[in-house]
Amino acid sequence: MTRIGIIGDQGAMGAALVQAIEADGHTLAGGIDKGGDVAKLADASDVLVDFSSPHGLEATLHAAIGAGVPIVVGTTGLAERHHDAIDAAARAVAVLQTGNTSLGVTLLAHLVREAASRLGPDWDVEIVEMHHRRKVDAPSGTALLLGEAAAAGRGITLGDHRESGRDGQTGARSEGAIGFAALRGGTVTGEHSVILAGEEERLTLSHSAENRSIFARGAVKAAQWLTGQPSGRYTMNDVLDL
Repeated sequence: MTRIGIIGDQGAMGAALVQAIEADGHTLAGGIDKGGDVAKLADASDVLVDFSSPHGLEATLHAAIGAGVPIVVGTTGLAERHHDAIDAAARAVAVLQTGNTSLGVTLLAHLVREAASRLGPDWDVEIVEMHHRRKVDAPSGTALLLGEAAAAGRGITLGDHRESGRDGQTGARSEGAIGFAALRGGTVTGEHSVILAGEEERLTLSHSAENRSIFARGAVKAAQWLTGQPSGRYTMNDVLDL
């Protein structure tokens, strides 16, 4: 039985995590939100799960290192400095960072990478995502994860080939570009489609999230798996042995 501590327990994902932890037979070590004592929570936990915001990530990683416990980072909207901090923490403890803890999305990213590698650069890649009206980061962490998968399949870096926010006279589409379109509205939990458009044919790989509980179940599975791993940086691919 794994003791799981939640960072960001007052949000919608926090509530879903509490239910998933109990349903899977694990123990809720406790939860904190903004201003909570993360070091105390880390000391009481076998593993931490963070679905809060990027602002407190460095302090959270420091607490995980101090307590010697692994951590699942599901927070999106991370900047380069956050990834640097994750890399540093991974030298001391096991850290799994992902833009999406859904098992279905993890497999989707695997399929996107395979498709992009086999179809070649003459197939244009466009990623379309839609979320509820309250989501503040765009493209979503999941969309970026899928973009990274497509880029990896082609042996390129997403940063050098990303296109988003097209408006007005944009000119022709850049060869090899990976495009993003972000839609916001209603109460949509999450919709993602990766479109590979070739000459006179088109392939679409999609995932629909119907409830936040899928992310919570995936996060609990990831947390349980991570407790048995040595220090290092991991992804959901490792959890599914992809």
